[in-house]
Amino acid sequence: MKEYYVQRTAGGTGLIVTEGILVSPQGSQWPTSPGIWNDEQVAAWKTIVDAVHEAGTKIYAQLSHVGRTAHPDAELQRVWGEPVYGPSAIAARVGGKFRFLPGSPGYVIPTPISDPRAIIAQFKQAAVNAQRAGFDGVELHGASGMLIAQFLDSGANQRTDEWGGSAANRARFALETLAALKEVWGPDVAFKISPGNGTNDVGMPVAETIEVSGHLMKEVDKLGLAYVALVRYNAKKDTLLDGRPRGTEHDVLGTYAPLLPNTKVFVNGSVTPDEAVELLGGGVDGVFFGMPFLTHPDLTRRIAEGKPLDSVPRVQYLYDGTGEDGSVGYTDYVT
Repeated sequence: MKEYYVQRTAGGTGLIVTEGILVSPQGSQWPTSPGIWNDEQVAAWKTIVDAVHEAGTKIYAQLSHVGRTAHPDAELQRVWGEPVYGPSAIAARVGGKFRFLPGSPGYVIPTPISDPRAIIAQFKQAAVNAQRAGFDGVELHGASGMLIAQFLDSGANQRTDEWGGSAANRARFALETLAALKEVWGPDVAFKISPGNGTNDVGMPVAETIEVSGHLMKEVDKLGLAYVALVRYNAKKDTLLDGRPRGTEHDVLGTYAPLLPNTKVFVNGSVTPDEAVELLGGGVDGVFFGMPFLTHPDLTRRIAEGKPLDSVPRVQYLYDGTGEDGSVGYTDYVT
């Protein structure tokens, strides 16, 4: 992992945001997902952060909780001894093939979270741990059907208490989590959100999506965050349910950026280098590259020198755990 992250500082990369780092031992779809809930993990992350800093790049920890997209038979989940939690007792219907478990089972009905503030406390402790590891800030993962998105979505959250129902109530979990992170990090807290994304069975009608995410963005703009990363809708990457796109296609940037006049807005989602120049010229504060950076460790230099992006077909997802060389497709690219 240290080699992976240091590779991606090549060419003077300004900011790296990590993969989603779990704030608790939830049994995610990936058996080796990184976490930051104990001292051993803090020490391991510190070696990575120090190396990234030595190369001259800043690095934020993306804090994540998978919520209902965990599985009770995953090793960490069993060791932890807690059930799979979600906003309500509603299982996701698409996605979630736990290939490392016998029979590749899918999602399960989660146990409703009795006190969401207990989960917020886990996020806050993870923020403290990220500070101990030397990170420059934290980004709250509110995208891709993870727990924050589950609370926002009426298909996953059908609570009748202060955490469900109205747009304000469904946005409460995200806002209180961000407030807890700011108690630790001050202004060095960011937020990633994908209002159109259908991953892990989230997605509402357009009007409801805009109502809930719009309310959330207006409140987020009052918090003084480092930035908000808006993930654009991408039909090619949307999940299908009964043959139809699960997500909510709408203009994410055009809809929500005007609601963030006091916050830096970064764009994410299949942005090309040429388009990035246009977006920056049009008032966007920054652009994130995801898959291109995964597949090109020297992406910053390639963009600066006008070199082609040609390594995408080499990405590998080692679902089967057959002992293949984990560097293949991650750190072995020709630069």
